[in-house]
Amino acid sequence: MNQEGKTVPASLPRIDFFHWVLVDIPKDVREIPVGILSSEVTPKGKPGPQTPIGGAHGINDYTAWFSGDAEMKGNYFGYDGPCPPWNDSIWHHYIFTIYALDTPSLALGGTFDGKTALAALQGHILGNAQITGRYTLNPELA
Repeated sequence: MNQEGKTVPASLPRIDFFHWVLVDIPKDVREIPVGILSSEVTPKGKPGPQTPIGGAHGINDYTAWFSGDAEMKGNYFGYDGPCPPWNDSIWHHYIFTIYALDTPSLALGGTFDGKTALAALQGHILGNAQITGRYTLNPELA
């Protein structure tokens, strides 16, 4: 990844990557103001789990991604946006999903990740909505 003269092949197996985990959004929240939960990359991660709109942030997958980098490792709460390899041969898809639940809280507390939040949702989902964006840093695809 990100090596001059090389391309990440489309055949390379991909994984789901959580860029944002936000649970227990209060029912009276109607919007999340632009930039309120993320305005820049924050080395060593942003604090959490509390948010200025209520609810709680889980850690996103940048926590594991940067775990071997002494200058960047930490708990990455909140939203950290897309940053696909600039030499990837495919577009990356970013799926934002919001769930309506039959409970006001998943009672996760502490440090939790996206897989843990998804598991806690099971049996509580009344409905959901998704929007998908796609993004690339590869100038050959743009």
